[in-house]
Amino acid sequence: MIEPEAPDERERCPFCEGHEDRTPPEVFALPSDGREPDSPGWRVRVVPNLYPAFERQEVVIHSPRHVRTFAELSNDEIAYVAEAWTARIATAGTAYVHALINEGRAAGASLPHSHSQLVWLPGPPPEVQAERPEGLVELVENARERDLVLADADDLVAFCHPVGRLPYETLVAPGPDATLTDALRVLRDLIARLREAEGPVPWNAWLHRAAPWHIELVPRLSVLAGIELGAGIYVNALPPEQAAENLRRATDR
Repeated sequence: MIEPEAPDERERCPFCEGHEDRTPPEVFALPSDGREPDSPGWRVRVVPNLYPAFERQEVVIHSPRHVRTFAELSNDEIAYVAEAWTARIATAGTAYVHALINEGRAAGASLPHSHSQLVWLPGPPPEVQAERPEGLVELVENARERDLVLADADDLVAFCHPVGRLPYETLVAPGPDATLTDALRVLRDLIARLREAEGPVPWNAWLHRAAPWHIELVPRLSVLAGIELGAGIYVNALPPEQAAENLRRATDR
C-alpha cells in the first residue's frame, strides 16, 4: 500500500508551487506566456530528472497543488498533462519518448506528489517493436467476448487484460478520434476504481506509441519472483473476469 501523508511532507515537497527553486531549472511549463520561468503561476511544469537513469529524462509535475494520486487530478489538470507530454514528444526528432507514471514507492516513485516521467530512447523499445498492429484489435475483441470491458465510450475502450501479468492489468485502447487527454482521463477514473476496490495500491502505467497507440496499467499487487523474472512466466492469481467485476462494482458504491 502507498504510505499515508507524512506530517511535514508538503513543506519538504520540491514539486509544490512556491518550491520551484528546489528542482533543476524547468524546460517547459504551461501556461507558457506571462510568467517568469521557475516561478509560481504554472499549471504543469517539466524539469530534468535530478537522478536520471538515462541520458535524457524529464519529470512532468502534474499539478501545483500537493496531489498524491493521479486519481485526484481534475479534468483541466489532465488536459495540461496531455498537452505537456505531446509538446515534449514533438521535440524528440527521431528519438522515442517513453512516457510513464509510477505511483507509490513499490512502483518506483521516490516522491508522493503526482508526476510522470519522459525518457528519451534512441528508438522504439523492444516491447513496442514486438507489438503486432492487429494485436490490440484482437485483445479488444477477446475482452468483449469475455465481459472484461470497463469503459466503452467517447471512442475509447478500457478493459482488463485477458492474460494480464499481474492482478488488474488494464489497457486503454483508443479509436481513430480519441485524444491523449481522453485516454488519460479514463486512466484517472480507472485508478479511482482501483483505489475503491483495493485501497491506495502502487501502480505503473505507460504510453505505448505503437500503431495503434494505447495506455497500459499494471497495479503492483503481487511481487515478481523467480518464475516471473527468470522464466518470463507470470503467475496471476486473480482471474480477469473477477478483476473486471471488482472494478465495475467499485463504480456503483
